[in-house]
Amino acid sequence: MEPDIGTRYEVPRTAEFLRAGAYTRVALQVTRPGPSLFGSVLPFSSPPLIHPGLFCLKFPDEMLKDAAAVARALRQELASGGGGGVRVFVMADTAYNSCCVDEVGASHVDAQCVVHYGHACMSPTSNLPAFFVFGKAPLDVHACARSMLECSRKSNKRILVLYGLEYAYALVDLRRSFEESCKSNSCNPEVQYADVMCSVMSPSSSTTEENDCHLSSGTSCNGDLSINSDLAALNNRCSIEYSSSTHKCSLGGVTWNISVQEKMEDNFIFWIGQDNSAFANIVLTFNKCEIVRYDAIQNQLSTDVSHLMKVLRRRYYLVEKAKDANIIGILVGTLGVAGYLHIIEQIKELIKAAGKKSYTLVMGRPNSAKLANFPECEVFVYVSCAQTALLDSKDFLAPVITPFEAVLAFSRGREWTGEYLLDFKDLITSEKQEAVSATEEARFSFIKGGYVEDNCAQENVEQSETSLALAEVTEKALSIQNQNNDAVLYQGRAMSSIDYLKARSYRGLTGEYEGPAPDSILVGRTGRAAGYNDEKTQSAQ
Repeated sequence: MEPDIGTRYEVPRTAEFLRAGAYTRVALQVTRPGPSLFGSVLPFSSPPLIHPGLFCLKFPDEMLKDAAAVARALRQELASGGGGGVRVFVMADTAYNSCCVDEVGASHVDAQCVVHYGHACMSPTSNLPAFFVFGKAPLDVHACARSMLECSRKSNKRILVLYGLEYAYALVDLRRSFEESCKSNSCNPEVQYADVMCSVMSPSSSTTEENDCHLSSGTSCNGDLSINSDLAALNNRCSIEYSSSTHKCSLGGVTWNISVQEKMEDNFIFWIGQDNSAFANIVLTFNKCEIVRYDAIQNQLSTDVSHLMKVLRRRYYLVEKAKDANIIGILVGTLGVAGYLHIIEQIKELIKAAGKKSYTLVMGRPNSAKLANFPECEVFVYVSCAQTALLDSKDFLAPVITPFEAVLAFSRGREWTGEYLLDFKDLITSEKQEAVSATEEARFSFIKGGYVEDNCAQENVEQSETSLALAEVTEKALSIQNQNNDAVLYQGRAMSSIDYLKARSYRGLTGEYEGPAPDSILVGRTGRAAGYNDEKTQSAQ
């Protein structure tokens, strides 16, 4: 085994986890799979035995060049400890997002668990256990400690150190270097370091369990192989455990404690890492906090987060635009994150209660070309993990919003208080959505610049047979019949995809022919184009 590969990819610890989990217990007839629709699955194995164990290695694009070497090193490590006959499959592509555990790709080879390498969102899995290797990105701990000391002098708040999971290995050295810097400068600032939640994840049995279970007081998250499944299921929650004096917060795989009397705004957030989706999740979730980012590549501080604040303002604009939509498409952006089916059903009920029409679409990774096939949808709701929920839809025909933004848009009377949630598990509720009443007052649309009346969910409910009710139904039917097709197509007056299709000039191939009756059937010419039979007869005469 190459020493660099074994250290960088934590091969011994991975092999220990696989042996401790006894993943060779299942008897499977392993076949050599070919490329699938969801990505390439490359096998690295010896001839299959009677009882082979199956697990998948998942690499991001930048680490894919080391996939064969890591698989070879892992096989050698397992064989040295009596774990021979294990088949290793490398997933070279993912169905949706590379930060999530790809249970779909792993199911193609009937894998028992997934080993995930690189950046991870730590979203709970549904069916398969997962083991995470975050990697070790280079970090100058002395330069980072000096930047932390500089920030402590400028702010009187407690410094909360958050970081990308690829820098978790350097946390001990960073703490030691910062304490030495404080001693040499005769200062003692208050600093709190977030901890890694865990590196092992077990599948959660239900969304209710995710919402109701609590952490045990004796659980440790320092890379142990025995991890509580409740802990793993709640990795991405923002507020997990409450006690008499403190409550535990977690976001993006890191966790920290704050006092019950304190707010997050009382902390100065010091982020170590790149300006990526994990950092955007931190900034948008804690948008009222003072945040600074330490760039580990450039070894310098960055205090400018204005571009992310612009994103927040644009999201509010999309919420206002979604309020005027009648036809909503629900984009399924994950098939492995626990609870995604619950939130989809909840969004369906929410849209139905608002008097709107919804369609559920499963298309893998969405892009402008795919969504252009559904022009009747005026807005899309993207259900995915927290770090990929913000989909840039500037090039799309219709805006794409998050489940939290859908709740703001389709819940009548709800106002945005400034909080922003990217994890859809925080929105899952058992409460039944109340339908919009027909007596609701008109609301003001900031997009149309006037008052509009939302459609009532009980429009199709059988009304009382009175002359007044009959007149109202007749008047509404006439107004719908006389609608201009352009208004239906371009002004959002279509109430369903059927209305949109009827307003189009071309509706595709149909068996109904509305033109004049065709002529009687005639016998055509016979022969070749160079000379038909009737032409030869005429020339002969």
